[in-house]
Amino acid sequence: MMPNVVRGDRMAGLMTYLVGPGRANEHSEPHLVAGDAAMMAWYDDAELGRDSALAIARHLDRPRSAYDVEVNGGHVWHCSLSLRADEGALTDEQWSAVANDFVKAMGFDDNEGTKAPCRWVAVRHGVSKNGNDHVHLAVNLVREDGTKAAIHNDFRRAQAAARALEVKHGLEPLESVKAERATRGYDPAEREAQARSRARAKYERTRPKMGADAPTWEQLPGAGRQSRIAAELCTDQPRYLLALKVRAASTASESEAEFVRRMRRTGLLVRPRYADGRTDVITGYSVAERPQHGERPIWYGGGHLGRDLTLPRLRDGWPDTATGATEAADEWNAAKRGRRAVTPGREAHEPDPELWDKRNAELRELVDRLRSVPVDDRDIWATVARQTAGALAAWSNATEETPGDLAAASEALSRSAQTYQRTVRPEKAGTIALSGAAMLLASAARGGQGTVAQAALVRQLLRLTQAVHDAAMAGQQARQARLLAEDTRARLVRVRDAMPRPTQITAPAGTATATIERTTKLDPEAQAMLDRLHAGQAKPAAEAVSPVPSKIEPAKVRQRTKPGVERGPER
Repeated sequence: MMPNVVRGDRMAGLMTYLVGPGRANEHSEPHLVAGDAAMMAWYDDAELGRDSALAIARHLDRPRSAYDVEVNGGHVWHCSLSLRADEGALTDEQWSAVANDFVKAMGFDDNEGTKAPCRWVAVRHGVSKNGNDHVHLAVNLVREDGTKAAIHNDFRRAQAAARALEVKHGLEPLESVKAERATRGYDPAEREAQARSRARAKYERTRPKMGADAPTWEQLPGAGRQSRIAAELCTDQPRYLLALKVRAASTASESEAEFVRRMRRTGLLVRPRYADGRTDVITGYSVAERPQHGERPIWYGGGHLGRDLTLPRLRDGWPDTATGATEAADEWNAAKRGRRAVTPGREAHEPDPELWDKRNAELRELVDRLRSVPVDDRDIWATVARQTAGALAAWSNATEETPGDLAAASEALSRSAQTYQRTVRPEKAGTIALSGAAMLLASAARGGQGTVAQAALVRQLLRLTQAVHDAAMAGQQARQARLLAEDTRARLVRVRDAMPRPTQITAPAGTATATIERTTKLDPEAQAMLDRLHAGQAKPAAEAVSPVPSKIEPAKVRQRTKPGVERGPER
């Protein structure tokens, strides 16, 4: 069960939203399943409308308005409790018991008669757009005697309360808690904020062309603004695209300075976070997509992109030297000021083609070596997952115009790497070969060049994914293992099958080469020539040409015929 806590100061706005149609018309039959005694006596399980929602809001708000108490951050505490879609749905009676226990665990009740209770209700209005059964709790943080409810660490306490309720009510436990890992969820408000910024910038840019009477963005009707915002909604979350590029750059880089340069080469805006009073000590970073149409960039810190993308964790994969720190600081400062890279490195050059075979052999050895690693060694397998996800992300950035199967496979693998604590360094885990593979895949040209070498690497990456899957199964992470088996592996297989496979041409027995691999598709004329060459190789030994030179005799000179004489057939 997942809790999602939000604070605000408009109880009437929250209640009218909960009984309304919802953002995607997903709300149906809104009704109360739990609440204080007065609310349940008045409304019980009757379907709620706008008038009843406003009446409930007035009742919940009365202690705050009567005592005129202000709460920093807002007095309205809103939390949704949601189940996974494949977990099924609970009855109203079950949700009532869960909601009452949750309010008690959070300390919003009378605390066994020692405090005045908070006024609250729990609203249920059907499953979400994704099919998740859930309930909404609206709590007034001002108690009935005018005191304030304690909300210190309420996010962490809500998670702890959810874990306790899973045990008490027999719900499916959250798998990531046992595995000591967690990923940051995507809020639809992020997409809407990005779309709103882009729509506003576009409109203000084109408004001078509409004439002097054109209204400003604030003067536009609400429907007009919403239609423009909807047109700018992207299918991908902004943090998803940023995390993909940052993860690829970090895995493909052999130093922190190269990491900064690779991020900038992908078009990202980069800015460092300095230690107090210093410009040569970097403690963190933020990145943003390059803005379009004049809107402002939206910045995200590395920790908000993923637990494994904080700068301290990324530095585990690079050598720690004084020279490297100085070079990195120079690149960070150049990125902040928008200057060119200080010292371009290998990211600006094409790698040696012979490296493909070398990296393929190293990955094969890595997969074989991982067979001896215990499946319950969580740290090593998290490091393997992080670097494999980085290699797939680098490949996606280089070959996919828009994030596709490779990007989705990378994102799924990265979930196994986002642990609460730092994991073992790649050098100690013996997974440096994955960084080398990521560097090569980051240089993979668009249009299919080098697909033979890439096809060899994808087979090793499939084997690595299978190894991470086995580790997840051994760690009783059934959901993550199912994701790796049914989604990630299927996507990689689809990528592998889409690549041109080598065509084997069997040569006749007795020749020096038993098989000939043809990896490029020829035009008809060149193919006909190649077929003739292969046909020539098939000549039996008895008919082979003798190495003795042929005897050459001069041709006999024929006599010219007289003019007018009919030429014979010998001419």
